Amino acid sequence: MDWYKALWSHIGGRPWTYILRDAWAEWEGLWIIGLVAGGAVIGEHVGLLDTLLYLGVFAVGYLAGHLFWGTEYMPHQTGGPPL
Repeated sequence: MDWYKALWSHIGGRPWTYILRDAWAEWEGLWIIGLVAGGAVIGEHVGLLDTLLYLGVFAVGYLAGHLFWGTEYMPHQTGGPPL
């Protein structure tokens, strides 16, 4: 058993990516408010250029995650065999 599976088996009972997918689907509005608030706090503390840099890095990660995500979303999905 790999270390990540051992960890999520004890904390949450299923892969954390599945838990985050469910949380986004069930509380999308709260997530958006939280992300906007987080961006405002970052912008206030680090300045405009650094905030834009962080947003650029986030956008690349977001795009890569969607390009290479291997499974279709299923509500309350449980851990299955490794991909």
